[in-house]
Amino acid sequence: MEEGKTLSVRKIVIAGVLAAVAILLGVTRLGFIPVPTAAGNATIMHVPAIIGGIMEGWLVGGIIGTIFGLFSFLQATTPLFKDPLVAILPRIFIGITTYFAYVGLKKINEYLALIVAAAVGTLTNTILVLGMAVIRGYMAAGVAWTVGVTHGLPEVVVAAIITVAVVVAWKRIETGRGEAKM
Repeated sequence: MEEGKTLSVRKIVIAGVLAAVAILLGVTRLGFIPVPTAAGNATIMHVPAIIGGIMEGWLVGGIIGTIFGLFSFLQATTPLFKDPLVAILPRIFIGITTYFAYVGLKKINEYLALIVAAAVGTLTNTILVLGMAVIRGYMAAGVAWTVGVTHGLPEVVVAAIITVAVVVAWKRIETGRGEAKM
């Protein structure tokens, strides 16, 4: 994996495919997984940005996050997500923070790095979106805190499981071996 500040054809294709997956998850509502909390659903629409950041670097992760944010903005039915500072800006950072968390830990333990990176990417989405919602006056801090706990924690768990499964499988395919090159 390159740290790549440039966009190769591979990176452009992978960014496009993962962005399309994020959009598909939203359009079909497959991106919302029922969980037994007051939140009702955990979203996984940010997971492609996490995977992109891990597999192809911070630039690809940022691009996928931006596309996810644009989709969220364009599909918005509430004033909260019709605001680009809430819907788009925070999502740019999902794959970027994921990448740096992953790179910082992968030499210690690959699986730990994947889990922590997924948690960091998910919390980046949750904290920045809710923080911007509070700053922009769409919700009170107490409400944001409650939403963050009820939505954020289940999303961290779900994102970690999906990220580990997808990245390990992806690495197995790339190495052409029965086990991931970790």
